[in-house]
Amino acid sequence: MLRAPVSERRLDILEWLKEPARHFPPQRYGDLVRDGVTADAVAAKLGVRRGVADTHLCLLADLGLLRTRRIRRRTYYRRDEMRIAEVARMFEKGW
Repeated sequence: MLRAPVSERRLDILEWLKEPARHFPPQRYGDLVRDGVTADAVAAKLGVRRGVADTHLCLLADLGLLRTRRIRRRTYYRRDEMRIAEVARMFEKGW
């Protein structure tokens, strides 16, 4: 986790996914809160191509900070609150 460079975009994504219904428009498939948000929606919010958003989302998922769910042919991303809390506790303890 410490090897992954901190990116303001990744921090923005994590912040937006705290309240996805507030930051993203409704989706045709998948509930924003229960299922998560697609890479297309994140890319539109960031103002970047989907591949750039995919890179950020995959890194956050690989770190365990996001959970993924496949619905139809798309991957939906949502925060893993337990893992985020665990990481926060590690840093609070002076890891």
